[in-house]
Amino acid sequence: MHEQLAIIGAGQAAVQAAQTVRQSGFEGKITLIGEERFTPYQRPPLSKKYLAGALPRERLHLKADAFYASRGIDLHLGVRAEELDAATRRIRLSDGRTLIYDRLLLATGSRVRRLDVPGVGLRGVHYLRSIDDVDAIAPGLHPGARLVIVGAGYIGLEVAAVARELGVDVTVLEAADRVMSRVVCAQMSDFYAKYHTAAGVRIRCNTQVAEFRGTGAVSAVASAAGETFDCDLVIIGIGVVPNVEIAARAGLHCDNGIRVDTCARTADPRIAAAGDCTNHPHPFAARNVRLESVHNAVEQAKSAAASLIGQERPFTEVPWFWSDQYDLKLQIVGLALEYDEVVPRGDMGGKQFAMYYLAEGRPIAIDAVNSPRDFMHGKKLLAARPRIPAAAIADPAMDLTRFCE
Repeated sequence: MHEQLAIIGAGQAAVQAAQTVRQSGFEGKITLIGEERFTPYQRPPLSKKYLAGALPRERLHLKADAFYASRGIDLHLGVRAEELDAATRRIRLSDGRTLIYDRLLLATGSRVRRLDVPGVGLRGVHYLRSIDDVDAIAPGLHPGARLVIVGAGYIGLEVAAVARELGVDVTVLEAADRVMSRVVCAQMSDFYAKYHTAAGVRIRCNTQVAEFRGTGAVSAVASAAGETFDCDLVIIGIGVVPNVEIAARAGLHCDNGIRVDTCARTADPRIAAAGDCTNHPHPFAARNVRLESVHNAVEQAKSAAASLIGQERPFTEVPWFWSDQYDLKLQIVGLALEYDEVVPRGDMGGKQFAMYYLAEGRPIAIDAVNSPRDFMHGKKLLAARPRIPAAAIADPAMDLTRFCE
């Protein structure tokens, strides 16, 4: 009898794992369980081209329907995995069905972090995480509309850029003292804040939201300092939290994510986990990390797939991320967790430059703006971890890959 592989989740990690186990010769049944009614799709374009109306829905899908049929992957969409009994290897679904598995992948992803203030339930207050979210938001983004965005991270600033290009009046409220403070250095924050301001976005940092006001529909946002910002709609983008509840109830170790090893294995030998929902050791960090990126989802899913069929494929690649805002493509390689120096390279005024994050003279992360060369070279540099003089980094004519030799 062939084994049965169940996958809870229907995002990038889930699809990649299903594809990888099939390519590796797994002949058993594969069942993929997803809460949304849509065929698995990519999320990064939601706050960019899809929101802007520049990308049709069908191009969001990770694979054509024929892919799943031809590989014997059963899609159970629009249904939620309610309970996992690891002892009996059973999954209870929200529609009353029970699935039995021999191997299980948890690719449960993450969900938006909710803001708990009065008025958050008013019509016109949105989060952006799904196709349905964008479809509800997009009609309100027209010339002259007043949008307040809560949060100046990737999502908030990507939405701000799209909205301004659509002629929307945009105000961004950020609780921290600078934009994208969790992911970039102060110099990069300052560059992006000035770029958005020049495009007509009003950015207010050190601003806590106290209340959403309106009768039926939102019409204003009130800050803790007593300021009021009139609006026609609101988009809240204050981060995400990992979906670990089903794993925790099943007795798996969870701590800011489902704890896995470098091969994406949980403490249960029959269960692996991959993607946004995991907390794992990483060779480019001195501690466990939880990464929210397509690259992490794909590569960790490959490790998980190997584990599920009795092989080992440790996840050791240099992590990378990206964000598109206006005509700026920000590509980040590495993890800027504990750096002691930041060295700029290139021309910030010319919108083509990079920031190199160093720890004891070794690069640990690079933020490249419209500079694919720095991004590509950065992968080699971070893998090799050579010591590089700051003066060499600052010289745009210097070939930094020579330090890898």
